[in-house]
Amino acid sequence: VNFLLCFFNSVTNGGKTTLAEKLKNMLPNCDIISQDDFFKPESEVETDERGFKLYDVLDALYMDEMVASVRNWIKSPAGSGVVTEEPQKTCDNLKNVYILIVEGFLLYNYEPLNKLWNRRYFLTLPYEECKRRRSTRVYQPADTPGYFDGHVWPMYLKYKNELEENASMQVDYLDGTKSQEELLSYVYSDIIQELNKLME
Repeated sequence: VNFLLCFFNSVTNGGKTTLAEKLKNMLPNCDIISQDDFFKPESEVETDERGFKLYDVLDALYMDEMVASVRNWIKSPAGSGVVTEEPQKTCDNLKNVYILIVEGFLLYNYEPLNKLWNRRYFLTLPYEECKRRRSTRVYQPADTPGYFDGHVWPMYLKYKNELEENASMQVDYLDGTKSQEELLSYVYSDIIQELNKLME
């Protein structure tokens, strides 16, 4: 069985989930695993001295379970229960290919996941736009005052710097301020190219 793993990482509210959902509707046999589904319950998430819940760190997530889900999918992509509509204009030779999109905000600094990918994308946003988008969303638990500047944004910068310093990391950085159509069209063509290479 041929399969392709695409990882989408982004700053909070960078558009990765929307992009993943749209791609799922366009690609053959496509599944999504979302990092947000692996958050620990609030009671298990550490709180720092300022009273901020530390959600933007790997310790706030059941990462072993996430890796296990990805590995289970790899073992049996056809058995993962994916039933897709025939995506428009997919060439016949792509019918036997399975695609997994893994989307999250802390994917590339976790070693066990790093051995698994085919393509990696990172959606970035400038500070002002990111803060604006974040303020329009409702979170459970809700963001406390100062949380974005005190925890979310500094953790994102720290994470992105670690990534950029790691020369062996092949990551395609995408500008999250571009229109969804533009991003979708770019990533879709990129994945199709990758699939065609896979099938050669």
